[in-house]
Amino acid sequence: MKLVCLLLFFAFLATTLANESAKVKIGIKKRVENCTRRAKSGDLVQVHYKGSLQDGTEFDSSYSRSTPFSFTLGARQVIKGWDQGLLGMCESEKRTLTIPPELGYGASGAGGGKIPPNAVLVFDVEMVKIEPRAGSEEL
Repeated sequence: MKLVCLLLFFAFLATTLANESAKVKIGIKKRVENCTRRAKSGDLVQVHYKGSLQDGTEFDSSYSRSTPFSFTLGARQVIKGWDQGLLGMCESEKRTLTIPPELGYGASGAGGGKIPPNAVLVFDVEMVKIEPRAGSEEL
């Protein structure tokens, strides 16, 4: 019994350390000069994006719907790779985010098979709007 508990502990520890060491690769496609505000955790952001697999197969795009995607940054409403990769962006800035599986959809995949298990995801993102979180001094 002690051996089983010890093995479970080490498995949990290894998984936790692997997830914490995973990082999003960020490529700046369009930098904004004179940026007055950068996206912070808790901000409501609007983002246009195109999501594809590493081989270039597109699985989703807000551009095709002509509507940016809105969510609260850092509130776990999106995959971890987005919460990490969009921090510090300015309005109109464009980035390419390369997201490892641990920060994407992991072993389960998503999209009814469009995103296979353990897929590396590539998102071209554009920060459309940043609204400071409620209670922020910047309102």
